[in-house]
Amino acid sequence: MKLRFLIPLTAFIALVGLLFVGLSLDPREIPSPLVGKEAPQFDLPELRNAEVRFARDDMLGKPALLNVWASWCVTCRQEHPMLAELRRMGVPIYGLNYKDTRSDALRFLTRFGDPYDAIGFDESGLVGIDYGVYATPETFLIDGSGKIRFKHIGMITPEVIETEILPLYRQLEAET
Repeated sequence: MKLRFLIPLTAFIALVGLLFVGLSLDPREIPSPLVGKEAPQFDLPELRNAEVRFARDDMLGKPALLNVWASWCVTCRQEHPMLAELRRMGVPIYGLNYKDTRSDALRFLTRFGDPYDAIGFDESGLVGIDYGVYATPETFLIDGSGKIRFKHIGMITPEVIETEILPLYRQLEAET
């Protein structure tokens, strides 16, 4: 008779434990299987000039950020001043315009500024899929040899710049 009550009680305690652990996790800390591996190859038309190509290998030589963004992304608008600040600090920034239209993306850059060295126009989103993009914005720090060293999901904040991006960028820059 006691066993009949013990099984549901044990299941309930296990469920509460799982819920407690799940609620204590940060949803922005989704582990990326790409961190520590070569950044996926791509070759896309450049957003600002469709006759020019932008490829993963164009980012090689020194560490750089690859920022995945879209004009329809409200958070990307909020994040944009942080990218401009990183650019002023000397950090090379490349863009991957994700599932957007060329005209809307260009209008976005005209309105908010253009901190990018080059921007790949990923209209279909296939390159984003290769990079494991969950949503925009997402930012990758890629070292000079093309290895992804850091991934940030969501908006870059001043705190993320100070505590994560700049220290790692400066370390990678010193190693090059």
